[in-house]
Amino acid sequence: MKLKICGMKYPENIIEVGALLPDYMGFIFWEKSARYFNGTIPELIKTIKKVGVFVNQSQEEILEKVEKHNLQAVQLHGNESVEFCAELKTKLSKKIEIIKVFSADEDFDFEVIKPFEPVCDFFLFDTKGKLPGGNGTTFDWTILKKYNSDKPFFLSGGIGINELKAIEEISKSNLPIYAVDINSKFEIEPGLKNKNLLTNFKRKFEIANF
Repeated sequence: MKLKICGMKYPENIIEVGALLPDYMGFIFWEKSARYFNGTIPELIKTIKKVGVFVNQSQEEILEKVEKHNLQAVQLHGNESVEFCAELKTKLSKKIEIIKVFSADEDFDFEVIKPFEPVCDFFLFDTKGKLPGGNGTTFDWTILKKYNSDKPFFLSGGIGINELKAIEEISKSNLPIYAVDINSKFEIEPGLKNKNLLTNFKRKFEIANF
């Protein structure tokens, strides 16, 4: 199982966290976010995939950020349509992954994700909240038993040290969980990550060997 650390904001902290070698690091390019990134991403080890997070933004802006920051993945966190994803996919390099986010609660209808399967590389399930991500709360993962797709997905939403046991349990299922996405539970302030907490989590995450 891969590890994504999202909501990075400060260059020195990015370098510090990059030294932990997560599989993905996320940078939020949505201006209304407290974790909005508007700088230059420091050079990272090439094994770390840089993810740009966007919320209902134009394809032009997405493509501009991909080019400027040499992104390896695009995370769509808004109400982007199947057509939007399909068109964007044709404009992006085939090497660039598209991650489509869905906010989940007990009423979530998994049928809505079906049309997105051909136009996205991964799905990401996050907690339905006031903001598109970074709400710091988990959703009821038992609803994932209704997941009816082979598409691998990221598990997100308020994940911290205390969720490791639950991750271990859900990893025993046949669900195609590709990665765990962590953010707010490891912050000193929005966008500034606590390296010691992350180091502890990553060590336990690797020992568990999900």
